[in-house]
Amino acid sequence: MQDTKTVSLFVKGMDCTTCALNITKQLQKQGLQEVYVNFASGKVQYQESEQISNDKVSNLIEDLGYSVLKTSNNTAPSTSKKYVSFILNSHLGRFLFCAIFALPLFIGHLVHIHFLMNPIWQFVFTVPVYFVGMQFFGKSAYKSVAQGMPNMNVLITLGATAAMGYSLYGLLANKGMGFIFFETAATTITLVFFGNYLEEKSLQQTQATLQKIATQKISKATMIAFDEEYKEQHFEVDIDSLRVGDLILMKSGEQVAADAKILSGNATVNESLLTGESTPVAKYPKDAIIAGSIVQDGIIKAQISAVGSNTVLQQIVQLAQHAQTQKAPAQLLADKISSIFVPVVLIIAVLTFAVNLIFVKVDVSESLLRSIAVLVIACPCAMGLATPAAIAVGLGRAAKNGIVFKGAKSLEQFKNIKQIVFDKTGTLTTGNFDIVKFDTILNEDEFKTIVYSLEKQSNHPIAKSIAKLWQQKTAINFKTIDEIKGLGIKAKDKEGNEYALTSYIGVSSITKDDTHQLYLSKNNHLCGWIDIEDTIRQEAFGVIASFKSKGIKPIMLSGDNEQKCKLVAQKLGIETYYAQQTPTQKLEKIDMLNKQAPTAMVGDGINDAPALAKATIGIAIGNASDIAVQQAHVILLNNGLLSLSKAFNLGKKTFTTIQQNLFWALAYNVVAIPVAACGLLGYYAPTYGAIIMGLSDVVLVLNSLKLKFVKV
Repeated sequence: MQDTKTVSLFVKGMDCTTCALNITKQLQKQGLQEVYVNFASGKVQYQESEQISNDKVSNLIEDLGYSVLKTSNNTAPSTSKKYVSFILNSHLGRFLFCAIFALPLFIGHLVHIHFLMNPIWQFVFTVPVYFVGMQFFGKSAYKSVAQGMPNMNVLITLGATAAMGYSLYGLLANKGMGFIFFETAATTITLVFFGNYLEEKSLQQTQATLQKIATQKISKATMIAFDEEYKEQHFEVDIDSLRVGDLILMKSGEQVAADAKILSGNATVNESLLTGESTPVAKYPKDAIIAGSIVQDGIIKAQISAVGSNTVLQQIVQLAQHAQTQKAPAQLLADKISSIFVPVVLIIAVLTFAVNLIFVKVDVSESLLRSIAVLVIACPCAMGLATPAAIAVGLGRAAKNGIVFKGAKSLEQFKNIKQIVFDKTGTLTTGNFDIVKFDTILNEDEFKTIVYSLEKQSNHPIAKSIAKLWQQKTAINFKTIDEIKGLGIKAKDKEGNEYALTSYIGVSSITKDDTHQLYLSKNNHLCGWIDIEDTIRQEAFGVIASFKSKGIKPIMLSGDNEQKCKLVAQKLGIETYYAQQTPTQKLEKIDMLNKQAPTAMVGDGINDAPALAKATIGIAIGNASDIAVQQAHVILLNNGLLSLSKAFNLGKKTFTTIQQNLFWALAYNVVAIPVAACGLLGYYAPTYGAIIMGLSDVVLVLNSLKLKFVKV
C-alpha cells in the first residue's frame, strides 16, 4: 500500500478565516482528508485522493474566487506585464493604482475643485478604480455566491456597485449632484485595498520567525570519502546530494548541513536557532548534532542521520506551520459566526435602506449612503482574525525560545491546566549519573564488561552514563537484544546465555532485596547490583515553586524506586509522587489524573511516550534528535526546564490576547453597524466606514503582535 501524499498549494486572495473556512468546506465536500488552510501564509494542504485530481482541486478553489499559484516557467515576463501583474495581483499595487484616481475625487469634494465636481469627470476618474475593484472583489464575490459560500467581498462589491449604479443613473438622467456618488465608490474600493495591504503586511510579521528558521540553510558541505588505498579524501558537495550514512567534516564557524552523529572530535556548538539558548553546548563522539546549528569551536567528523525534510530543523518548521492551520477551541465560535455573518449584514443593509426611507423619512440618496456604509463598515474578518492572529504570533514567539507546539489547541489549553506531572530521571534530574556503589558474584572486570555491553545499546540517560563511566576496550557481541521501556534491557549471546539488566521488577522473582537501582542477571540468576545517584536540575527548584505559587499542583511519576523518588520529591517540595511505575502504569495514572483535572505531563519523550500522548498536554524534554518520534503535544528543545515556565506563561498570554481580540471584534461590529445604519457618520459615511473597516483588522494584528514583546 502506498503512503498517502500531502499536497501543498499556495493561494492568493484569502483575506481572513472566512475565506479559509470556505475553501476548507469546499474541499471537504469533495471527500478530501486532512484539509488545512492557512490564510495568513496562503498555504492549502490536503491528502491526495484517487477520487479527485489535483487540477480539479485547483479549479474548485478558483471557482470560489481565489487564485492558485502555478509553477512558474523559465520565461521572464516583460516590463509591461510586470506592471500589470503588480497592479492586478497585489494589494499594494491595487491601492496605489486606485489612489491615483480616487485621491483627486476625494480632495475635489473637500475643497470643491470645479472640474472635479463635474459628474462626467467624476465618472471618468471612477471607472479605472471600479474596474480594478471588480477584477478582485467582484470576481471573488460572484464565485463565492455561485458556490453558496458568500465571503466579505460580496459586501464590498454590493456597496461600491450600489454607489456606482446610482450615480450613473443620476448622470444619465441629469438628476443633479444629489444623485452623484462616484467618489464614494472610488474611495471605498481604494481604502479597502489599503486596509487589506496593511493587514497583509502585519500578518507577514507573524511568519517572520518561522521563515527565519526555514531559510537557515547552507548550500555546500565537506564530504569525507576514501580512495582505493583507504586514504581519507575531502571534497565539497551540494548539501542536496548528501544521503543518510555519508560522512562529513565540519570546522569552526561552519553551519551543520544535516542531522548527524559525531564519530570523532570535540566541539562547542551553538544551537540557539533551535533552542533559544545562546550558550554553546559541548559535543563529543556519539552525540547528535542538528542541522542549522553552528560549530563555534572545534573540528568534528560525523555520519549523517537525516537530510532534507527529515531533519529536526525542517520538522520543527513543518510542525509549527501545521499548528497555525489547526483550529483552536476559541476559533470554533468565531468560525460559526463568520459563516453566517455576510447574509446577516446583507439583510441589515436592506432593512437600513427601507427603514430610513419609509419610517425615518430620509431621502433616497441618504438612505442609500447609510445602507452602503453598513455594507462596508461590517467586518467578518475581525471576528475570523481574532484567534489565528494571536495563535500565529504565539507560535512564532515560542519557536524563537525553543518551544514547538504541534497544534494550536495545545497553546490555548495551557490556561486550563490544574496539575503538572513530572518524570524524574532526565527531567527533574540532570540525567547524568554517578555509580556510587556496586556488588557482584562475578569477576569485577567481567561484571563491568557485561554491563557496558548491555548499556551501550541503549539511549536511556542512565544507560548512557554507565556506558561512559565503564567503557571497555572490548564488548560482547550479542545475538539478540531487546530494550523494554520502563524496565531495562535483555540480550542473548551466541552461546544462548540470557542476560538482563533491569530495575527490581525484573528480578523480583529471584531476590527480595529491592533497595538497589539496577540488577544484573544471567540465565535468571542474580549476578550483581548497581547503585547510582542522579543530581537534581538547579532550575527544577524554581520551576516547581513557580507552579505551586500559581495554584498548579506538581506531581512526580517515575519508574525509579520508592527511596530515590521520595528523596527527590522532598528536596523539591513535591507532596504527591508515584514510584516504580511501568509505562503502562504511568498511562493509567495519567488517565486517572486527567479525570480529576486537566493535567500536563513533562517527560523525556522516550519511556514516557504513551503517558505524554494521554495527558491533556504532553511536553517532551530531552535530546532534540528524538523529538520527531515523540507523542508529545509540546516539545522543549533546550533540554532543560527553564522554557517550561515560558511555555505556560506564553499559553496564558496568548489566550488573554485572543480574548481581547474577540472582545474588540464583537464590540466593533455591535457598535459600528448601528452607527452606520443611523447615519451618524454623516455625508462621508461609506468613506469613513471603509477606513474603520480596514483599521479594525490592523488593530487586531497589532494587539496580537504585542505577544512578540510581552514578558513571559
